[in-house]
Amino acid sequence: MYNSKYIIPGLLIFVGLVTFPFWVNLVSAEYKRPELALPADQKECIEPVEYMRTEHMNLLDTWRDEALREGKRTYTASNGKVWETSLQNTCMQCHTNKAEFCDKCHETNSVDPYCWDCHVAPRGNQ
Repeated sequence: MYNSKYIIPGLLIFVGLVTFPFWVNLVSAEYKRPELALPADQKECIEPVEYMRTEHMNLLDTWRDEALREGKRTYTASNGKVWETSLQNTCMQCHTNKAEFCDKCHETNSVDPYCWDCHVAPRGNQ
């Protein structure tokens, strides 16, 4: 094999660089969710907490599409309760402080949602 003294170390370095992110994730600390300021007076959300943590953006996108494109303005939750499909009038009625609720998770996960391009950001109970 010609130039094997250069090719084999080069391949090892290449494989090491390509797999570096996986090695870092194996030894790094476990992800910790930020502590959120949850609404004290509410006992239920639209869906269970775990569902909302993982699927809230898909739910909001579905609401937007159904409300604007199909005219459907209600959402029936998994428990059968009917909610208005509105970020302002449903979600923000309980989650009134954007900095204490929305921003903590979005900043931790490096997410820049475009919700606030159209909606008025909640500022807390003022």
